[in-house]
Amino acid sequence: MSRRENLLPRQLGDAHIRLLRIYKAVVESGGFSAAEVELNISRPAISLAISELESLLNMRLCNRGRAGFALTEQGEEVYDATLQLLGGLENFRARINAINTELKGELNIGITDNMVTVPQMRTTRALAALKERGPEVAINIRMIPPKDIESGVLDGQLLVGIVAEQRTLPGLNYLPLYDEQSLLYCSNEHPLFETDNDHLSDSKLADYDAVLPAYPQSAEIKQQQAILKASASSTDREGIAFLVLSGSYIGFLPTHYAEQWVKAGRLKAIQPDTRSFTTHFTAITRKGARNNLIRDAFIEELEGSH
Repeated sequence: MSRRENLLPRQLGDAHIRLLRIYKAVVESGGFSAAEVELNISRPAISLAISELESLLNMRLCNRGRAGFALTEQGEEVYDATLQLLGGLENFRARINAINTELKGELNIGITDNMVTVPQMRTTRALAALKERGPEVAINIRMIPPKDIESGVLDGQLLVGIVAEQRTLPGLNYLPLYDEQSLLYCSNEHPLFETDNDHLSDSKLADYDAVLPAYPQSAEIKQQQAILKASASSTDREGIAFLVLSGSYIGFLPTHYAEQWVKAGRLKAIQPDTRSFTTHFTAITRKGARNNLIRDAFIEELEGSH
């Protein structure tokens, strides 16, 4: 493409921001097809939007075709600039919210999957209290992987995140919420369900196929799972439940999440006294972020929801 000056108009409108949001989603999804679910628009519409953005910027942002999706060098720079722009818009919105003495605006929050059955329900109670304090607050929940929650809070796309504490990032504040116990389960269709597992050795357990999580784990959790025969993986805990309930795999699940199937006689814990681990969940916010009444009110409710 030829070079020219003044690629962008003096004023960026909603249409330009929309194109950049689509581009961001495509990059983070790893391609056009994967972005369809995230954006809830068709692949041709996504392709048209990216082509329009490339024409507007007079540069090729990504290569797509049989070889797969890949960003160009210019595409990488445009993606970084897009993050800065969208983060700046969110900061502007947060600052305006902070100026207003009433709770009006949005709470964008990211939550780790399958936590609605946690018995403490601190997050649920805090959301209810926030809605009571600010009836006009729009609550937007995103169920996404922990690393995406962390990056979303850091770049200003999310005000708050609820994640397992696996690492401590210098740019985040951490508020401990609760501990979650996980046990090793098999289903009623599995050979171990009807056997006495009290003296089951590590080597014998390793004879059975297991499903392991495909997301970061603490050293304690990795140690428990190292003895298992990794034959399948899942990006979330619901996927682990699917495979364990199939009767072909064993796997670790949170006790609060597995309880419904345990009561129904479909799951059983294997040696629960020894094959278990604890996950610590925290609420994260960005250090140094501008005052935001909605975020601060929600964190205040979380702190008081013991």
